[in-house]
Amino acid sequence: DIMKRAYLGAASALVIAATSPAVAQQPSAGNLEKLGNFQQTGTAMDIPHIPQTGAKADAIKKSLARIKLPRGFKIGLYAIVPDARHMAVGPQGIVTFVGTRKNKVWSVTDRDKDRVADEVKEFAPSIPFMIPNGVCFSRDGFLFVAGQNRVLVFPDAEFFCEGPDVAAFQVVKQGELIPPEEESYNHTARTCRIGPDDKLYITLGQPFNVFAPEKMDLYRRTGIGGIIRMTREGKDREVFAWGIRNSVGHDFNPKDKTLWFTDNQVDGMGDDIPPGELNRADKPGMQFGFPWYGGGKTRTNEYKDQTPPDGLTFPQVEMVAHAADLGMTFYTGRMFPQKYRGGIFSAQHGSWNRTVPIGARVMFTSLKEDGTADKTEPFAEGWLAEDGEYLGRPVDVAQLPDGSILVSDDFAGAIYRIWYDGR
Repeated sequence: DIMKRAYLGAASALVIAATSPAVAQQPSAGNLEKLGNFQQTGTAMDIPHIPQTGAKADAIKKSLARIKLPRGFKIGLYAIVPDARHMAVGPQGIVTFVGTRKNKVWSVTDRDKDRVADEVKEFAPSIPFMIPNGVCFSRDGFLFVAGQNRVLVFPDAEFFCEGPDVAAFQVVKQGELIPPEEESYNHTARTCRIGPDDKLYITLGQPFNVFAPEKMDLYRRTGIGGIIRMTREGKDREVFAWGIRNSVGHDFNPKDKTLWFTDNQVDGMGDDIPPGELNRADKPGMQFGFPWYGGGKTRTNEYKDQTPPDGLTFPQVEMVAHAADLGMTFYTGRMFPQKYRGGIFSAQHGSWNRTVPIGARVMFTSLKEDGTADKTEPFAEGWLAEDGEYLGRPVDVAQLPDGSILVSDDFAGAIYRIWYDGR
């Protein structure tokens, strides 16, 4: 049992760490087994920190002066975090963990609680990661990290992150999240959430623009091009939703427990089609249209002559084409005005294959009383300059305990904080 082993071994692990010298050692696959047995890996205790001041911080702050927000809102630099992607705020409000599309996970700490991070360092430096983009917390303090083809769990990560050796266990072993032969360099950024059923939900983007028919059965069976769920121990895996091209963000509405997710749609069909998507799943087994539809109700060229299956579900919101809708979160805080409470903040990373770039902003979607989408509008924008140059590219949105929100940016390598002061 993961929880029992973690907490029974914590005290002895700390004693060992405090009394034994450590020497520098490169990340090793064998270290994961050592950490699961609460053994030292020999990793150096002095984990380097990312500088939070200097020319880079000054340049980012200058760019933030361009950001447009609704009246009463302000934005500031929260942390410099290289390649910052999806975020998981610890339930104790001590540490925010940040995934990347490279080989690092970062821990970000605001020790003096001035709402600006003062420490950014590598998390679990003794473990080799491969695209650890997806990070998410359970309510009882377990951090899950979904990589390209593996899922790890770190009990009490907010506590163990002080040192290089952390309690770590495998939820899904390397090579078992998807078939190894389906590993790709494209659409490999997983995201994860713990659902209201206490199960782990993971997005699995399919690697193609539009996959070939011979991939259909394999992808449907394994959940590639969908969202899978399993127990927190990695058991009872099932495909929760399918027909999704590449979702890189999802969250549960705490009011009605429905799962919402963004989806990036088919490229190469022109500047204005197909639309990006914000979707709602209120039960397992729903099919969301891909590959017969490239986004919204726009048919793909590859499957235009095939009859789509019955019972498809179309998006709640059709976003502007190619804006690359990524991370999202339901706002449950009380700092922001009533208009924003219970709604969705989502990040648009910005277009890459559009003649006139669009996106690079944070959107807000309000909900109706019946739990469906109402209106969607820009909330924070200005990272895309008038000449088409990107000054930043938002990836994810997360909420701090005080009700402010964080926005990650993998282009600038930063996390921003947005708060409301009413003036």
